[in-house]
Amino acid sequence: MAIDAAQALAAAPRTGEITWDHKDVQLYHLGIGAGRPATDPDELRYTLESRLHVLPSFATVAGNGPPGVISGLSMPGIDVDLARVLHGGQSIEVHRPVPVRGTATATGRIAAVYDKGTAAVLVMRTEVADADGPLWTGDARIFVRGEGGWGGDRGPSGRLGPPAGAPDRTVERPIREDQALLYRLSGDWNPLHADPDFAKRAGFDRPILHGLCTYGMTLKAVVDTLLDGDVTRVRGYHTRFAGVVFPGETLRIRMWREEGRVRVEAGAVDRDDAPVLADTLVEHS
Repeated sequence: MAIDAAQALAAAPRTGEITWDHKDVQLYHLGIGAGRPATDPDELRYTLESRLHVLPSFATVAGNGPPGVISGLSMPGIDVDLARVLHGGQSIEVHRPVPVRGTATATGRIAAVYDKGTAAVLVMRTEVADADGPLWTGDARIFVRGEGGWGGDRGPSGRLGPPAGAPDRTVERPIREDQALLYRLSGDWNPLHADPDFAKRAGFDRPILHGLCTYGMTLKAVVDTLLDGDVTRVRGYHTRFAGVVFPGETLRIRMWREEGRVRVEAGAVDRDDAPVLADTLVEHS
């Protein structure tokens, strides 16, 4: 198994139609912990079709369109062991608010391949547009352990300096024991998040939560806490996955207000605030 960077970068984009409706949005929101308490008016904005609005991180699962993290690993020039794959980071640029239902064209390609020495990093870019124009652009940064060392470009550093002062807000969000099983129904079927035997082969003592589930939970906390619950204010959302989360743990999410953006850090309360999300920004209007 190997990665041929030149072939992967030269490969033709994959384009396909994606569709979604309110049921997909509601399932995603439930998968990231929305709906608790079930009758809270603020939560009904995520769960009740007559009041529904769409958290922009839904873009990571909308329509399960190309390339997706799993299908992207079958692009030309890429032949890797799924057990060596970790989602290293995610970025979304929101061009317009994501509609509750839609049909759009998703175009996916490998935008970059970086050599980190002990691992390779694939940047999978997905651009989505409907009849009215661009909707969002997403970049997934995928670490493939054991596939670096060919002398390629190491790529840019996404590390940010430490936030200034104490956080403006800190919230905690419990994670259900079955959270990964619910979240995977939105389309990420990697057995790492459900199969104990597969998780052990990948080096974990039990299945871990999807990084994109943590990503969605954290954005929801920022929107609900500092953006007045208004999902349309989000312009971009960028993070580095700094560590794993296990279902049943509790997230502690710290937020710092900056001009036009919120700096965020998330850690696992149960493991002495072990870092989970780092170098995280929510850009907003």
